Formats: sequence, structure tokens, C-alpha cells
Amino acid sequence: MPGVKIPMKELLAGYERMLLIRHFEETVLALFKKGVLKGTTHLCAGQEAVAVGVCLLLTGDDYVTSTHRGHGHCLAKGGSPKKLMSEIFGKQDGYCRGRGGSQHIIDLSIGFLGSNGITGGGLPIALGAAFQQKYRGRDGLTVAFIGDGASNQGTFHETLNMASIWDLPLVVVCENNLYAMHTPAADTIRDGEIAVRAAAYKMEGLRVDGNDLEAVIGAFRQARSIVFEKKRPVLIEALTYRKYGHSKSDQCIYRSREEEAAWQERCPIGLLQKKLLHGGVDGEHLKKMEGRVKRLIVEAVRFAERSPAPVLAEGRDMNYCYRTFFA
Repeated sequence: MPGVKIPMKELLAGYERMLLIRHFEETVLALFKKGVLKGTTHLCAGQEAVAVGVCLLLTGDDYVTSTHRGHGHCLAKGGSPKKLMSEIFGKQDGYCRGRGGSQHIIDLSIGFLGSNGITGGGLPIALGAAFQQKYRGRDGLTVAFIGDGASNQGTFHETLNMASIWDLPLVVVCENNLYAMHTPAADTIRDGEIAVRAAAYKMEGLRVDGNDLEAVIGAFRQARSIVFEKKRPVLIEALTYRKYGHSKSDQCIYRSREEEAAWQERCPIGLLQKKLLHGGVDGEHLKKMEGRVKRLIVEAVRFAERSPAPVLAEGRDMNYCYRTFFA
């Protein structure tokens, strides 16, 4: 429940996973700027506490669906930095053999049902996953990560309605970073609040500080309790802020530098670092942790660079694709 003290061991694990996501994203951005990577990407730097706070409490029986901004969700669920980096490089050792790229990643072995380039596209997939969990009497729940823009899509309302009438084990986690591309959420959502929409479907709606790892963990614990004890789906709105633009080419001309500076003061990693140091964690321990994370990212880039290019013949064989990704 919110307000419950989170053990230091759990916070440290969360801190390390948040560092992994941040350094992964900033390395990807640097590689795009150098021209090593082509195309585009959507970074989740600044939003790490939401993905990590939720996924720390997930088990092997739980599923996750993601968005176009999905690197962090994959890594938070336990994904491989090497395979993820290789996919962004378009290499054979990537999650989708280099065919999916930055926006389309899937790892069924960890219950990561895929990121999705379509706004709100992961919601129906999550609904189906939660339905089969209940229908087959399986343990676990499904988490659908979405952005604030997706809350205005028809799939959002259809998913909440069906999850509610069927009492499905579904938690929709809306990462409200205040902008749908360049459009302020306040211009498209009444009062800018999304959690209240749960009431229309007789669901619990929780609103939480998405930059506070402890708060996110507390909110998701409450949501998990509702799912398993009351047998009801839940909507969580996590208020957060992306450090960079909508995509790698977005210069954020629609945001003021004052607004960005204010949110930088609330960086989830910085906030958690202060909390850990205040709680007695040695600063050297945190530096060593960050060093380990940086080495993991260096290894991931080397792995991706050395990975072979996709095999053209395999891409033409639809039976091969099906066996590879879904068998």
C-alpha cells in the first residue's frame, strides 16, 4: 500500500535497474547522434521509476505489454541489454532478429509480450492476455503500459470496459509525461487527470508520483492486492516527465527551459540516490554499482556491433518467422 516502507534491499535493486535503463537510453541517443544508428527512437529517460517500480513486483507468471517508448519496460522486466541493443542495431542476435527495431521488441520467455509502434496498440493484447489468465485459471496478472496520449484512444476505453465487465486481472499503467508528442495533456484531457476515468468503468483509479520509486511500488502493491483479492482490474496514472523529446529528432521547442529545469530537479534517479544516501548507503557502493552498469552497456554495444546482419532468406520465410517468435 502507498506509505508502506520499502526495504532498502529492494530500493537498491530498483536503483541499479533504473541506472541500467538510463545509461542504455543515453548510449542509444549518442549512437544515433554519431550516425552509427539510423532511423528514429523514442527514449524513456526520466521515466525509469514507473517501469522499475512496477516490474520489481512482477513474477514469471505476469505479462507486460509496452509502447513505442519500450526499452525501459523490456529491461525492467528482466530483458537482455545485449539482445535489445542488437535489435536496435538491426542485427541477427536481436530480439526479433533485427527485423523489429527500436519500437517492436518481444521476449516471451520473460512474459514481455511486446512493445508497439501504434498508440494504444498494446491494450487489446494485454486484454487478451489477462482474459486467458482468468479463463485458464492461471496465476499472475497482466500490466499494460501506455502513455497519456493513448488514454484518448478508443482502445483505452474498450479495454477498460471489457476488463471491468469480465473482472480481468489487468493493471493499466499510464505514464503521464504531460505531452502526447508536442501536445500538452491539459489541452486534450479535462483537468489533465486520467485516473478519474476509471470510475466510469467501476474500477479503482490510483494517481501516483511517477518519479518516486517508493510511491510507485506502493501504488502497484495496492493495485496487485485489488486484482487478486477483489478480482478487479485497476488503472494507475503515474505522473512523470521525459528527459528528451518525443523522438530523437524532437528539439522540444514546445517546452520551456524553466519547466525542464524544474523537472530535472525531480529526476527519479537523483531523488532515489538522495534517499539511499540519507538512509545510510555508502556513496562508494553506489558508484561501484553505476560502474557495473556502464560496463554492461559497453558490452551490449560490442555484442551488437559483432552480431551478424539478418539473413535475407529467413525474412522471406513466414513459417520461419512464426516458429521463431511464437512457437
